[in-house]
Amino acid sequence: MVLDLVVIGTAITLGPLHNSAFILLLSSRRGVRKGLAFLLSWLANLVAVIACVLLLTGGEPPARHSTPSTAAACAKLAIGLGLVLYGAHRHRRPPRPHGPPHWTARVDGASLATAAGLAWLLQPWALVGAGAATVVAADLSSLTDWLALTGYCLLATFGLIVMELYTVRAPAAAGAKLNALRTWLEQHQDQLMITLSLLVGLWLTARGLYELVA
Repeated sequence: MVLDLVVIGTAITLGPLHNSAFILLLSSRRGVRKGLAFLLSWLANLVAVIACVLLLTGGEPPARHSTPSTAAACAKLAIGLGLVLYGAHRHRRPPRPHGPPHWTARVDGASLATAAGLAWLLQPWALVGAGAATVVAADLSSLTDWLALTGYCLLATFGLIVMELYTVRAPAAAGAKLNALRTWLEQHQDQLMITLSLLVGLWLTARGLYELVA
C-alpha cells in the first residue's frame, strides 16, 4: 500500500493543470488568500475520500480475494487501463496549442469560494480514485498505515504547499519564477499528461493484475 500511495501521490502533485491554475490564483489580487482556499479545499477533498473509504472498511483491511479486495483490485486495473489508453490517445493526436482557459480573464475578481471550488474541479479524480482503491487495504490499528495515509495527503498537496509558502515569504521573486513555471507547464502540457498517464497507468494495471491473481 505504501509504495502505491507514493506513486499515486507523486503523480497527483506533478499534474500540470492544477499547478497552472494555482499559479494564476497566486498572481491575482488577494492571491495568497485564494491560494490558501484552493490548497485547503484540495487537501480536504483528499481527506474526505480517504475518510469515506475507511468508514466503509471499518479501518480493517479486507481478506485477500474477498469481495472488497477484489473490487479494489478491479478498480485499480480499470483506472490503470483507462490511463494507458488516454495517454496513448493523446500521444497519437497531433499536438495542439494550449491557450489560457477562458476563466483566467476573471481570476482577479474570483472569490475565495470560487478558488475552493476550482480545486474540486481540477482534482485528478482518476488518480484520487486509484488512491481510494489503495486505501481499502489500510489498517487503522497500525501506526505505519496512519503515517502512510498522512504522507499520501501531504505528498499529493506538496507542490501547492511549496508555492504558497514561497509566495508568502518572497512575493516578488515567487511571482516571476512561478509565472515562468506556468509558461513552461503550458508549453509542455501534452508531454507531461502523456508521460504521467502512461507511467501511472502501467503501474496501476500491473498492481491490479497482481492483486487479482496473487
